[in-house]
Amino acid sequence: MSALLDDSLVIVLAGGAGERLFPLTKDRAKPAVYFGGPYRIIDFVLSNCINSGLRRVFIATQYKSLSLNRHIRGGWGIVSEELGEFIEILPPQKRVSEHWYQGTADAVYQNLYSVMRENPKYVFVLSGDHLYKMDYARMLRYHQEKGAAVTLACIEEPIAEASRFGIVAIDETHRVTEFQEKPAQPSPIPGVPDFALASMGVYIFNTDVLVSALEGDADKHTNHDFGKDIIPALIHQAPVYAYSFYDENKKASKYWRDIGTLDAYFEANMDLCHVNPEFNLYDPEWPLRTNQPQAPPAKFVFAETGGRCGQALDSIISPGCIISGSTVLGSVLCPNVRVHSFCQIEQCILMPGVHVGRHAKIRRAIIDRDVIIPRGALIGYNLDEDRKRHTVTDSGIVVVTTNDEPLIGPIDEEALRLEADADHGV
Repeated sequence: MSALLDDSLVIVLAGGAGERLFPLTKDRAKPAVYFGGPYRIIDFVLSNCINSGLRRVFIATQYKSLSLNRHIRGGWGIVSEELGEFIEILPPQKRVSEHWYQGTADAVYQNLYSVMRENPKYVFVLSGDHLYKMDYARMLRYHQEKGAAVTLACIEEPIAEASRFGIVAIDETHRVTEFQEKPAQPSPIPGVPDFALASMGVYIFNTDVLVSALEGDADKHTNHDFGKDIIPALIHQAPVYAYSFYDENKKASKYWRDIGTLDAYFEANMDLCHVNPEFNLYDPEWPLRTNQPQAPPAKFVFAETGGRCGQALDSIISPGCIISGSTVLGSVLCPNVRVHSFCQIEQCILMPGVHVGRHAKIRRAIIDRDVIIPRGALIGYNLDEDRKRHTVTDSGIVVVTTNDEPLIGPIDEEALRLEADADHGV
């Protein structure tokens, strides 16, 4: 299998604007958004590559890529250039046109020069903003055994929910007969009428097939998109097969998430706090790599001193965090978060560098990087007030960023009064 992997090249598409994750994507690309504490979203697909033995990886960037570039530079310099390995950023170069990337297929087309210089036999095209665990080497073996020109990774979805996805219709041999974009009546899996196959946005191409398809699409008036244009056209020209996703997550149900909305992003993070989460961060056989900060261990201070007790329950607490005489419940704290005394943090995501002032109460909120929460602030307790200055999702998640003005509305005046009385011996 090693020879096959040596003949393979990966292109990770990481240039999307991630508009549905705004305002978290106001100043960063979606794959650079923090997830699960110390990680960025892109870390999961890159960890899949390394764990699968794929070590020639291009990352096609475009939208607000500075933090993503720095993250890759700081955390993913683990491959050997002497052995021909690389994890390399491909910014838009306008090598073949005067346009920025016009779609997923165009992003690869504009980088065909870089692809061809590596002379791969197979090209993997992956999305940089999905959460799952997959051994791509297993998929490549399937691709070769089938004699496929293109292979799509697919996951089974209940037929009642399948209209939210790109659906792959197949015959009894798993050859793709049709690609349906969010169909009203999805085609079921042969012999399994209650389920359909959803495309995961994971593709393997024979290089010659990919080059020919992209060059043929380049001058046409299309969306220049793999799911909408390239794959549907190839189905009738070459053997295209569906690969049923084999999950390395080792859970009862298969886990694949496109955390494309604020509510989906919040729920996926909250799941990690469960005793037995759906997505397993702790499997030593499938390590998840990231750019870990040089930070001291997390610390919890004050043990029932003056009514203060620093504690975190059912939570993920990253390095560099200090919980000082406060309670954190069911939350994810990224590195270097400081929670001062007498605070209550419940079902929250606090990104790196967040400081929470004394007596603040925050629930069901996402606090963006480097936000300083004032003393006595109340967030998530009055959504009508929160909407005046913050983004609030349909399910009531409050998103606070450094650009929100004024930053805070209601203040817990009673808590501040009690603290002032205590300071004056009242």
